[in-house]
Amino acid sequence: MRVIEYFGSGRQEHWLSQIGRCDWSAGQYLHGLLSRDALSDIAGENPHVLLLADGDELVSFCTLTQKDDIQPSGLSPWIGFVYTFPQHRGHRHAGTLLAESERLAAGRGAEYVYISTDHDGLYETYGYEFFRLMDDVNGEPSRVYRKRVFP
Repeated sequence: MRVIEYFGSGRQEHWLSQIGRCDWSAGQYLHGLLSRDALSDIAGENPHVLLLADGDELVSFCTLTQKDDIQPSGLSPWIGFVYTFPQHRGHRHAGTLLAESERLAAGRGAEYVYISTDHDGLYETYGYEFFRLMDDVNGEPSRVYRKRVFP
């Protein structure tokens, strides 16, 4: 397995089609944003789309961006669109992408990375701590987690 950055892969069409196989509505939303080259419009400059691949098969993906669905927040960067295909679940593959996102964020001098989610109990297993409830762009409460990545 290897981590690939979508924009630097040179194979965006292939990986876009793989993301398009996702049965999750947020994954389909990401697919649409990438199809229209519009991710940076909502997520800020220089977004990363990280892919965990087994050969040509997409196993898991996530984003690392300046903004997420909690806006304005004053918090950055955000890990979002975390998804593992059903046949690959239970092997902590998302953790590989979270670790790579954390490494990239720390390399840019971020003290924390943030995740907005409705999951309770998932991200704690990867070292994230509940930070607080915040309203998303639709006015719905979302659980915000954070993890310290830089001293």
